[in-house]
Amino acid sequence: MNVYELSIEQKEVLIGQTYDGLQYFNPVLDAEGNWFISIEEVNCCINESFQWVKDLPLIEYNPI
Repeated sequence: MNVYELSIEQKEVLIGQTYDGLQYFNPVLDAEGNWFISIEEVNCCINESFQWVKDLPLIEYNPI
């Protein structure tokens, strides 16, 4: 499964923010120490302030 990788700084910016006005970004840490958000969060993002998430790199999810 692929997910979108975040830097620590990007993760901090997204915490507590909504991607569609109702649902919140949920940055998660994987077994490789990578912060990420889901494809659904990126695809459903209509918040103008966070359109940059659509440019994040895709990585393979490695569960803890």
